[in-house]
Amino acid sequence: MADLAVHQDGKLSQNIAHFARALRRAGLPIGPSRVIEAVRAVAVAGFSTRMDFYWTLQAVFVSRPEEREVFDQIFRLYWRDPQFLEHMMSFMIPQIKGVQEDRAAVAAERRAAEALLDGKAPAPPELPEAQDQGEELEIDASATVSAEERLKTLDFELMSLAEIAEAKRMLARLSLPVQPLKTRRMAVGAGLGARIDPRATMRAALRTGGEVMTLHPRAPKQRWPNLVVICDISGSMAQYSRMVLHFLHAVANQRGQGWAKVHAFTFGTRLTNISRHLQHRDVDAALKAAGAEAQDWSGGTRIGSSIAAFNRDWSRRVLGQGAVVLLITDGLDRDETGVLEAAMARLHLSTRRLIWLNPLLRWDGFAPRAAGVMAMLPHVDSFRAGHSVASLQALGEVISQASDVGEKARLMQMLARG
Repeated sequence: MADLAVHQDGKLSQNIAHFARALRRAGLPIGPSRVIEAVRAVAVAGFSTRMDFYWTLQAVFVSRPEEREVFDQIFRLYWRDPQFLEHMMSFMIPQIKGVQEDRAAVAAERRAAEALLDGKAPAPPELPEAQDQGEELEIDASATVSAEERLKTLDFELMSLAEIAEAKRMLARLSLPVQPLKTRRMAVGAGLGARIDPRATMRAALRTGGEVMTLHPRAPKQRWPNLVVICDISGSMAQYSRMVLHFLHAVANQRGQGWAKVHAFTFGTRLTNISRHLQHRDVDAALKAAGAEAQDWSGGTRIGSSIAAFNRDWSRRVLGQGAVVLLITDGLDRDETGVLEAAMARLHLSTRRLIWLNPLLRWDGFAPRAAGVMAMLPHVDSFRAGHSVASLQALGEVISQASDVGEKARLMQMLARG
């Protein structure tokens, strides 16, 4: 590889310190000791090639798998591609009709640009002066929506740091209510479905000399189902999973939603139970503990073997009493299709409802072409998008509706047509 160009002005240490500040603004926990350690590491390892320099800094500054993507983007912006920063600065400028980007931003790029810009938005573009004919530039704002409504529909991957923080506050206010289930056991009660309790009625009649004075009703007992979430935390799903877990933490700690228990599992290359971490009242502490427990965050994906492990080790413990399962994944699996299909079939038979949330469904042209998607789709009750605040809000409105199938029917027709 080509040598890394280094100025001979003795400012490499200052540049590393500035790079560390950008990482800290992007959310990485970096303090002064890390900066000193990075300077010393570069001095020992040298910087003759870009890859040596990259891996030296990553070894010092990155301590968790989910931090790698942000580190990669900021390293690219700061050390390798100065022109790309100009593109991201233009991305942060409010757009008007006639001003378009060369390409759309991808995951973590906007947050990386904001970190390097230190939260300072570039100046808005200058509008062209009116022509001699006296033409005026008119902007029709009648179709604009509020910032909150726009944020609800914005893809989690394309959010800035400030937008992510606001989206988390919005998710904390959402609810996921569920209707109680009727059981075969009967209890004293009245109302819809109540029947006459002969034993209680005759027992009361004995107190009045055998004369029936009151009919005692009884009705089926009600109980609340469990909510089980199985969440993909592989590289392509990391940001979506993090936001869904924020939502799940709010559901687990909000009273009155009806769930008996909330269980959460993550998987990338292996299955991890993070249910106990959701008991933390502080969401940041809960997700930090969950991230430490799940060592395969932002790694590879093995959906089939992970679901098979859940069926083997946990299904009997958490899927009883009519549990509802939320499966959050993009369906891009590296396991054999047969393993995945068998695991999904068994999981479907063990649940009252199996709902699949897939962030790829946000694309209008989404089609079930991937082998993993084709293997999983027939074994779910509902197939819905899970990429924004609005999609999770819509889930709360239909989760108790047994008739809801989401996009499954339409995509199954596509599969039938071949």
